[in-house]
Amino acid sequence: MRNQAARLIRSFQFAFRGIGLMIRSERNAQIHLVATLVVAIAGFTFGIGRGEWLAVILAIAGVWCAEGFNSAIEELSDVVSSQSHPGIGRTKDIAAGAVLIAAIAATLIAVLVFGPYILGSQ
Repeated sequence: MRNQAARLIRSFQFAFRGIGLMIRSERNAQIHLVATLVVAIAGFTFGIGRGEWLAVILAIAGVWCAEGFNSAIEELSDVVSSQSHPGIGRTKDIAAGAVLIAAIAATLIAVLVFGPYILGSQ
């Protein structure tokens, strides 16, 4: 039982280390971190409702997951081949496109959630 708990704790340590690595090494992750903080502060400031929080949290999580996968794909691709390769280039472009889709969706959700508060029509 103690072994299982130790393994679980260790797996969380690895996961948090990965998040830290992503934030320290990826400029876009740093931008996402600032955006996350701004959106969270806006949510508390405007007192958004439970359903709105759900949408905002899912949007934030989607962007962070996409960025994490993108960063991991880029890192692994660079380890596999340090030379330019068309297949690796396409793979990186596709992963970056997924992040863009998630970020656009998150922006639209932010506009829908915060727009009425900002415009005073809530």
